[in-house]
Amino acid sequence: MAYKKLSEVVMELEQPQQSDKFVKMFRDAVRDGEIDALDLKERFTMPKQYQRRGQEGSYTRDTRDMIFLETDKSSKWIEQASAALSQVMPRGGRGKVKVKPSIEALEAGELDFKELVEQTRRSMQAKHARGQQLGNSRKTTKSKKN
Repeated sequence: MAYKKLSEVVMELEQPQQSDKFVKMFRDAVRDGEIDALDLKERFTMPKQYQRRGQEGSYTRDTRDMIFLETDKSSKWIEQASAALSQVMPRGGRGKVKVKPSIEALEAGELDFKELVEQTRRSMQAKHARGQQLGNSRKTTKSKKN
């Protein structure tokens, strides 16, 4: 069994500007039990370059590193996450052109149907959870006045 650091995987990403999204997806996968990992006290600098509006120059961010057990399941998840991030079009229309879901695109093999289904399912679950949370926060127990 081999152990690997999250920082090593992030540095190997095809698109360094997607590193923050990858780290978020990785942490979600750990929380959901898809990947076995543990937090480290060490921090690493993400390769993404951030820019503040109205200011010149750029800055970077640090995040906590993690160690995970490198298995077939984790390797497959990393490959799928990297592929999903490489399909996302960055702001401003730069980079790859995002293919819009259509029957023609699916039949031509430009899009993965199961991946899109999973994205839709996650989106719907998140919206449902947000709605439930909002509804529950608005519930108040008022005592009846007689």
